[in-house]
Amino acid sequence: MEPLLISESSRHRGALNDLALELATRSAAFKSSLPKETVIALAALVRSMNCYYSNLIEGHATHPIDIERALQEDYSADSGQRDLQLEARAHIAVQSWIDAGGIQGIETEPAFLREIHRRFCDLLPDSLLWVENPDSREKVRVIPGEYRSGFVQVGAHVPVSPGAIPRFMTRFDQAYGRLGKASAIIGAASAHHRLLWIHPFADGNGRVARLMSHAMLLRSLDTGGLWSIARGLARKADDYKSHLASCDTNRRNDMDGRGTLSEEALVSFTRFFLETCLDQVDFMASLMQPATLRERILLWTKHDADLGRLPTKAGRLMEAVLYRGALPRGELGDILGMSDRSARRVAGTLTKLGVLTSQTHKSDLKLAFPARLASTWMPGLFPEK
Repeated sequence: MEPLLISESSRHRGALNDLALELATRSAAFKSSLPKETVIALAALVRSMNCYYSNLIEGHATHPIDIERALQEDYSADSGQRDLQLEARAHIAVQSWIDAGGIQGIETEPAFLREIHRRFCDLLPDSLLWVENPDSREKVRVIPGEYRSGFVQVGAHVPVSPGAIPRFMTRFDQAYGRLGKASAIIGAASAHHRLLWIHPFADGNGRVARLMSHAMLLRSLDTGGLWSIARGLARKADDYKSHLASCDTNRRNDMDGRGTLSEEALVSFTRFFLETCLDQVDFMASLMQPATLRERILLWTKHDADLGRLPTKAGRLMEAVLYRGALPRGELGDILGMSDRSARRVAGTLTKLGVLTSQTHKSDLKLAFPARLASTWMPGLFPEK
């Protein structure tokens, strides 16, 4: 599977270094532009978005509103849809573990990749733990956290034999586990493809690869989980799959690197990967512009208050939270100009709707981003339900 990294001598390396630097700069600027409380709230919504788009690439469409319901243990009566909700919940649980610092080491270590797979599959319903051989129609059960035991074919590509997987995974970690910051950003694309090329698991390789990429970028760019590569890949799914297939091809000529596989194809995918990341940073930054976000949220609040769905002073409370980031409950009465009891009712209504949140019934109120309001608050984040 060499080359695992684009060589320093490649004529494309300078342009890729520039893309990596630009990505690091824009990602850091976006995160620093948001209050800490907003970063935490937005990251929770992005997890649902990341899950939705990652599953969409696999042909499983579970809308973020249904994902949000699953997180509240509100499942569909339809068994197929319920299984997809459980799948989405499993994905979010694993990403939450990653975002909380669950990976105590390097994301490319075989043990951690097996742990990602184990955690994901352990939470799946039995119906989603079986894969079928398209030729023999034989069904094989996926064992959480275990490498595949059979031969497979993915499109035109035949991944390595089951017995060779441990050796290839060791080499994989040697190549990607000890990179500096700039090289890690560029290498994230190469690692993404090479893991899929090895295809270590009977099923779930795509999700593991995208979760690994999320973890690599989370560390190398300190993204805060505020944007999702999965959204960009899903919106360009045909290009994404075409690039992956191209990276499977052998070296074309003497100008195409010195490995067995095509370095030019890997360069093309890396450029696509980094440009997709940049698109997603810019998209999320445009949605989170403080003035326009505040305007959209307050327009929603006024609209629902005019229709009688919200208390008349809900807008004043939302404006105070938007301005300050976190609002002590003891100040509710003064801010709303009403008794503490009446002010708590206003806050309680907004909390039940999921637009405000707090760790306990006494802690500060903070903004939340419910999936069902994303189309109004952050239009274009994901399709209408």
